[in-house]
Amino acid sequence: SPSSRMHFSIPDSQDLGSTPTYTAYNIHINGAYHCCLRYKQLHSLNEQLRRHCVGVSLPSFPPKRLLPLTISQQEKRRSELEHYLQAVGQDGRVAHSAYLQQFLQRAQLDTALAEEVVTSDCEEKQLEVLVHTSPVGERLLISCSVQQNASALLRAVCRELQLPEKMSRYFCLFLVRHQRLAHEMHLVRRLMDFEAPYITRLHVPQPCDLLLRTSYWDSDWDSKLYGSQVALTLLFNQVMADVNREWVVICSPGVGRQLSNLQMQRKPQEYMDVVRQLPSYGCLQFDSAQVDYPEPHTMALVSIGNKELGLRTARGSKIYETKFRVTRMRSWRVSITHNTIESRLEPTHLQLAFEYLIAKQTLRWITITSEQAMLMSVCLQAMVDELLQRDPDTTGQDDQQPLTSTPSQSTPSSTGSTSTWASSSGSTPTTPPVRFLSEDLTSRSRQQPKLTKSRTFGAVFFRNDSSEARVSNDAFEGIGDDDL
Repeated sequence: SPSSRMHFSIPDSQDLGSTPTYTAYNIHINGAYHCCLRYKQLHSLNEQLRRHCVGVSLPSFPPKRLLPLTISQQEKRRSELEHYLQAVGQDGRVAHSAYLQQFLQRAQLDTALAEEVVTSDCEEKQLEVLVHTSPVGERLLISCSVQQNASALLRAVCRELQLPEKMSRYFCLFLVRHQRLAHEMHLVRRLMDFEAPYITRLHVPQPCDLLLRTSYWDSDWDSKLYGSQVALTLLFNQVMADVNREWVVICSPGVGRQLSNLQMQRKPQEYMDVVRQLPSYGCLQFDSAQVDYPEPHTMALVSIGNKELGLRTARGSKIYETKFRVTRMRSWRVSITHNTIESRLEPTHLQLAFEYLIAKQTLRWITITSEQAMLMSVCLQAMVDELLQRDPDTTGQDDQQPLTSTPSQSTPSSTGSTSTWASSSGSTPTTPPVRFLSEDLTSRSRQQPKLTKSRTFGAVFFRNDSSEARVSNDAFEGIGDDDL
């Protein structure tokens, strides 16, 4: 996965079953509806994590109550469960555990069966996956089980392409939505191992395509694909597609002509040598978003890559691009406002705000309002993880590999397996704390009126300050005199 951490929220709950009814909580992961779980299922998860995750300090779990809950107690439990999952999801060691991944995968499947989204956990389906086997790409038809997770589907795609198995770690699957023009593309989500792509795709409000793309951020890893003709062809055609949709900006007419000639001559390595020198190479491009930099209510195109977040803004007839280095982001947060009437569809308001070291001892919060804010946060965390992995002190290895998840079983299990825990830095494992903000607002349940009235505003914090209840950005660097 791009980052082993997950962003959880519980925007609302619903009453299920016949008399007596029971409360089920709608769990959202990374900004999208994932599953519906009862308190006792989450309690069992907590017990199992404490059994499997020896040596890891887990957050406290909301206690059981003997008597029926009042309205305020129901809301308090929902909030406490949300806080618990937030803390679990932001500890990379817990979030990446085989047990939690399989629990969430099974929960998604069981919810889909209960809601009759799928008819059987053995149901076989065919999924179309867009692959860059040619400049225009092609749709590959892959047979899969409805319960297969992202890694299992990725391996099936790689087998179909005859891509060497060792190369599959350099690729991943995205959900994308194509815009009015065929070459325009909107990034929706990067698929993780805790979810089944078939079911996740059904939950997305608008039709989406599955897309195979490279999984890493460090462009130096491009060279690792050169040894396989299949991998090199996929990379070559992906980059040409990015150039065509202007994700990679051609700096001069001369470079444009050079790339066109190399493309016509089908010289992939030579093409890659030229295009890799362009500043925007290796970046994911996001839709136009509202930002408060350099002034409020500014519209900007957002890009993430090359250890930076970029904002491209128009002022008059001129285009300005500002780059923010991820190592100068002291912290960032993702804020979600759920309208619970429609929470099954999409959050109504998403923001990414990062605290940036503008100058020595000068920090400024910069806010991006975008429906892609959750994916932006996932990308930032993935870049940080990759930067830390490159540090010999944290890996002890010279030959670095991209941060992809260890392929887990494609069949989710309700019991799961024991996880072994180790800290790469050799330090004592601790649970990164998370501060989650909430405020009480009026709402209604999706299926029927619910006694608890809540509309949730949540923020997940990443902060390079252990004294605060926020998760560290361990790649944060101060500014020296040479940088000013």
